[in-house]
Amino acid sequence: MSDIAFRPSIAFHDTTRLSSGPLATVALAVKAALATSPEATILVFEDETGKVVDLDLRGSDAEIAARYAPPTGAAPETADDAPRGRGRPKLGVVAREVTLLPRHWDWLALQPGGASQALRRLVDEARKADGGRSLTRAAQERAYAFIATMAGDRAGFEEASRALFAGERERFAEHSRSWPQDIRNHAEKLLAGDGIASG
Repeated sequence: MSDIAFRPSIAFHDTTRLSSGPLATVALAVKAALATSPEATILVFEDETGKVVDLDLRGSDAEIAARYAPPTGAAPETADDAPRGRGRPKLGVVAREVTLLPRHWDWLALQPGGASQALRRLVDEARKADGGRSLTRAAQERAYAFIATMAGDRAGFEEASRALFAGERERFAEHSRSWPQDIRNHAEKLLAGDGIASG
């Protein structure tokens, strides 16, 4: 299972919020709702992206919970979890591939602390200079992904979308006023970034 298991999600039965929280909890709520109403239209969205998540609901409740639970030992350790060993402390460092041209690697090799430290420093400086624009854009994109699916055919969608990307929250609220309450509420949550992890 990818790190999606750590991320909050939400399920909608038609236009009504069915369940929200960790993906395992939402998956079990969806399974229970479909057992009662097999023809129900239920969509699950990941909060971090606003996009639809396809669930595999085969098997028992325990199997589904295990399928969508965070991997064992994946939760960050606290001071009480284990005694501290030798070496550097765990800082949440994640190894991923970076592709650069030879001239970039040459420059990084000349930097004090090595390539990793130089890249972290460059990213931190860029984040400070960004002034929150990347976070704002990510919030707009996740809210748009959600409303495009849930409200794309509703009155005011085009105007609400323009207001969304113009950063005009009051106009967005005005043009989405006729939408079902649960859709409006979740779009506002995605736009505000409430309880949503950021990279």
